[in-house]
Amino acid sequence: MKTKIGVLSAGGDCPGINSAIHWLVISALDKDLVPIRGMMFDILGLVDGFKGLAEMKPDKKESIKRWTMPLNADIVRTWDRYGGTRLGTSRINPFDSRKDKSDQIIKNIKKLGLEALVVIGGFDSLGVAYKLYKEGVKVIGIPKTIDRDLSETEYTLGFDSAVNIITQDIDRLRITAGSHSRIFIVETMGRRAGWLALEGGEASGAAIILIPEHDFDMERVIELLRIQKKAGKRYSIVLVSEAAKPRGMEAVHERRGRDSFGNHYLGGIGGFIAGEVEKRMTGEVRYVALRHLQRGGVPSAYDRRMGRKFGIAAIDMIVNDDFGRMVSLKHGEIMSVPLKKALERLRLVDVDQVL
Repeated sequence: MKTKIGVLSAGGDCPGINSAIHWLVISALDKDLVPIRGMMFDILGLVDGFKGLAEMKPDKKESIKRWTMPLNADIVRTWDRYGGTRLGTSRINPFDSRKDKSDQIIKNIKKLGLEALVVIGGFDSLGVAYKLYKEGVKVIGIPKTIDRDLSETEYTLGFDSAVNIITQDIDRLRITAGSHSRIFIVETMGRRAGWLALEGGEASGAAIILIPEHDFDMERVIELLRIQKKAGKRYSIVLVSEAAKPRGMEAVHERRGRDSFGNHYLGGIGGFIAGEVEKRMTGEVRYVALRHLQRGGVPSAYDRRMGRKFGIAAIDMIVNDDFGRMVSLKHGEIMSVPLKKALERLRLVDVDQVL
């Protein structure tokens, strides 16, 4: 008798997801491990995350074909080298009170005969996974977010690749910035955590780094840029996280409203800073928002390796009945932590330690 496992990716895409799925499948279907584990598996990929689980009709063949993908070693053979997610993803909150789809999802999980569900997601998506667990679904979480803001783990899939992309893009911007003697304001993602801007800025040698955990003084930014110019620097790069804000002001939102999880739509702080710099300094200023470029590209070597470790660990957790928990990297070791604990707070930059 085989244990049927469902796997899905939810929330934003990023490099490393496909690697986790690849190794989850390879590990689950390894025949040499059957005598040791005492169990065999079938792996069912769920298309477009929780949206697919909510909209599929398990009693209709066309719907099953549309929203599921049976996975085996041949299908996932090359997945680990690709970015994004081959299963597709979506940003929906099944527990949104305005259009609650959680009951339908739970019914479909039962109708599909899934005995375990692996959710590859970030803070919001794993929050959904934990709620499903409390409703009786046997859930395992794999941490995935370029923001690296999940607590109880030192790493989340996608972060290293995103930092590499930021570094490469700023290296490119240096060429045109130096050629034209310009100031470039570069905006990164990260939501309420400044890890992307901080580590991307450190790696690329940005002149100024602005993060959400420490409100900045616009006058001080101008002063530092003037010092750079006076020192003979032809250009300056200011790297700012999308949720960073000037002292005494609210965060800048690129558009009104919130998503289904209640999060504001962030973005635009780089444009605000560029405008302020133009008012107070001579010379050209350019604003670049990296946005979804940070999610693209192939996974770095580190994300491929971490995807491997996280995918294998998820299967081990299923074998050991470690449900309601998330794969974690702590003190260099792969382990599991309760989803509840991982979701109690965000993992933010400790400014005192950085300084």
